[in-house]
Order: sequence, then structure tokens, then C-alpha cells
Amino acid sequence: MPKSPPYSPEFRREAVQLLRSSGRSIPQLAKELGVSPQTLRNWASQRDVDEGKAEGLSSAERDELRRLRREVKVLAEEREILKKVPLAAAAAASAG
Repeated sequence: MPKSPPYSPEFRREAVQLLRSSGRSIPQLAKELGVSPQTLRNWASQRDVDEGKAEGLSSAERDELRRLRREVKVLAEEREILKKVPLAAAAAASAG
């Protein structure tokens, strides 16, 4: 089961909105919110991408990429298991 992020999407969205509307610096606001400055910077950058203001993968694209990578991993594991099945069946047939 995937681990849920420590901060809700609502918290992230409100933090970025506060950053943009308050005029406070990233380090100052991050300290007030109890997050690292880099975390707040990442949230702001990702929101810019999601809004089409910056280049990069949107949140939806990142989620899809993550899902597809997991799927490829599972399929590769299943393929490795299936490769071994004929070998095990041949060994059992020759032993019997």
C-alpha cells in the first residue's frame, strides 16, 4: 500500500497561495508553516507547471508515469517467473 504524503494537497495549495499573496520570502514562510524551504519551493514550482506557466511534467503526468513504472516492474517480475516455469517442468519430467 502506498504511503500517503505527509502534507495534504489542500495544505500544499494553500501554502503556495499564501507564498504568492503574502509577499513573504520562501524561508520565512516555510519556517512559519513548519516545512523546509526547498519543499515549499518545489510545491510552488510544481504548481507553475500544473498551471502551464513553466515547462515540465504536470502532477497528472507524474502520477501516470509513476503508475506505469510500477506496472512495468510487475510485468518484468512476472516475465522472469514465467521464464523459469518451463525449466522447472523439464527438470521434473526428466527426474520422473
